[in-house]
Amino acid sequence: MTTIAVTGHMDLTEDSIPLVRTALDDLLKQYADDLVGVSCIAKGADSLFAEAVLAAGGRLTVVVPSQDYRQNKVKPDHAALFDRLLEAAGEVLVLPHETANRQAYEAANAVLIERADRLVAVWSGEPPTGKGGGTADTVLEAQAAGVPVDVVWPDGATRRG
Repeated sequence: MTTIAVTGHMDLTEDSIPLVRTALDDLLKQYADDLVGVSCIAKGADSLFAEAVLAAGGRLTVVVPSQDYRQNKVKPDHAALFDRLLEAAGEVLVLPHETANRQAYEAANAVLIERADRLVAVWSGEPPTGKGGGTADTVLEAQAAGVPVDVVWPDGATRRG
């Protein structure tokens, strides 16, 4: 069994979504027989990865960063997908943090790295922002822990803003 966790940008442009999803499908094909995907199922990369894991026939483990995450952080345009992925998960870990904040996100990232044989990073390659808990931070933490990182950033992928 191969356990693959994901980190990645939430702010993908509409045009980037199919490019990233195709790249994730291609990457996960090689693990299809025995795959567990670990994701926080946030909007963007996390949810695209979770959908790709399920499409490949893998099992999904969801890490929810805090007890109030669904209520306070999942926007209406993402709620239906979030709920569908949560329901499809074979395992759901809700971390003990009451509030979704930097500590909760950093703790969630630590769980992803602890469980992962590999990390998929849907990442533009930009350095850490200094806020902690972001994609670049998670990549650096995985590398420091000796977890191999596969960067997915297909030609034409861009971020909003």
